[in-house]
Amino acid sequence: MQRHISPLVQEKPVTDAPLQLAVIVASVRQGRTGHVVSSWFHDESVKHGKFAVDLIDLADTPPPLILGNEMPQELAGVTKKLAAADAFVVVTPEYNHSFPASIKSLIDWHYGEWRAKPVGFVSYGGMASGLRAVEGLRLVFAEMHAVTVRDCVSFGMFTGQGFEEDGRPTDAEGASAAATTLLDQLAWWGGTLREARERTPYPAPQH
Repeated sequence: MQRHISPLVQEKPVTDAPLQLAVIVASVRQGRTGHVVSSWFHDESVKHGKFAVDLIDLADTPPPLILGNEMPQELAGVTKKLAAADAFVVVTPEYNHSFPASIKSLIDWHYGEWRAKPVGFVSYGGMASGLRAVEGLRLVFAEMHAVTVRDCVSFGMFTGQGFEEDGRPTDAEGASAAATTLLDQLAWWGGTLREARERTPYPAPQH
């Protein structure tokens, strides 16, 4: 008796190429700490070994705050990187109990680029270590059909949990361990969702 093979089993093998990780620096404010935090996390991501890492600094290409029907030409390079990414990390401060307008604008200018992909967070600032910004962003990314991972990395910049002058975290060992946990989860979700997208288009409505 001939054994029936499921069409899913007959699909092409899933790629074993490195996962594309886009690390997004959310703050565009003068005197920001974001470039220090993102530089450290970029290095941690590269050392992790499972990612090809793109650093997207919104200070270099600030998204227009007023939305329109046509994608701004100045965002073309950023859009291409977002579309190619298998996973994202947003490096964000907390402004007035929430996240910067720059990251919300970037999210709102895009839709399909986020869909069925995992998002992680590195937050910093204040007594809450930026975590209220993270909780707000989780709601926004859920609307984009993205998956936010459970664990994040956070720094209380005014509570002795920040960075030294040489750009290393005050608690380098603890910060590196937290980064590894986040990156491990992103690698699992990134690989799993990339495989799923290759096998079956994600059933999201057009935005």
